[in-house]
Amino acid sequence: MSSNSTGVFDICDESFRRFISSTATLRRLYTGLTWVEGPAYFPALRILIFSDVAENRLLRYDECNEQTSVFRSPSNHSNGNTVDRQGRLITCEQQTRRVTRTEHDGAITVLVDRAENGKRFNSPNDVVVKSDGSIWFTDPTYGIDSDYEGDRAESETEGNFVYCLKDGTLHVVARDFEQPNGLVFSPDERRLYIVDTGRTHRPKDGPAHIRVFDVGDDGISLTGGNVFAECLTGFYDGLRIDTFGNIWTSAGTGVECYDGQTGKLLGRIRVPEIVANVCFGGGVKRNILYICATTSLYSIRLAVNGCKTF
Repeated sequence: MSSNSTGVFDICDESFRRFISSTATLRRLYTGLTWVEGPAYFPALRILIFSDVAENRLLRYDECNEQTSVFRSPSNHSNGNTVDRQGRLITCEQQTRRVTRTEHDGAITVLVDRAENGKRFNSPNDVVVKSDGSIWFTDPTYGIDSDYEGDRAESETEGNFVYCLKDGTLHVVARDFEQPNGLVFSPDERRLYIVDTGRTHRPKDGPAHIRVFDVGDDGISLTGGNVFAECLTGFYDGLRIDTFGNIWTSAGTGVECYDGQTGKLLGRIRVPEIVANVCFGGGVKRNILYICATTSLYSIRLAVNGCKTF
């Protein structure tokens, strides 16, 4: 697909111009990290919590004073984070192989630490919370593959699954992924997009794509699962959605934007490092895209608003 550039943006479809400002600047907010992941934004506090996975810590970026500090260390090699409908931090801990919630008073509640038949999870990776309060997360093996971002261990499950924790009951919602990774709901929550990064383990022909599922009337069951987009620039990883339903996803050394209905690539933000994850922030406007990219945290202001999730 042909493209042209304006600033740090590559325009692949003219509609992309509606969502960006040609004068927007990619800002490096903080650097010196090892593997940056899992951004979660708290609008009331104007802060972003994110993971430095390999260094076993959570960090906090403050929009008001532009300062970054350690939020929690050790973090049990936390990876994906999100905010639930009550404004609490939900975290995937790769080392302890569990999903936790940080309460408003700072106490940590273990939400789930066992899969089917009492087996331990592999290493919960990314997480989203649906409007009904259910918690959806992926469970690839990255945290147990080595000691780099977890503890090396054998898998106890019969695959790498996608789970939903609803009203205290754990459901397996997808079993046919090689390495399930980032996930996000459409604005109406009728579709669920899930990344598969299986090519990390099968470099020649493993999956490096996003799949899209229809969510059943029960709010749990998934159907479909067709490939939504194939990554030609490395790997997709973490992703978010805007109020128009466009997908903004990490993709190699950049962030790519796709039409949420057709899967058409609209444009790309060039970033000087490999991008792992993204998150919308910027107070009530939600028009700042935070980018976690290998050693650094970046931001860029867009002309579109992130989908409100609580």
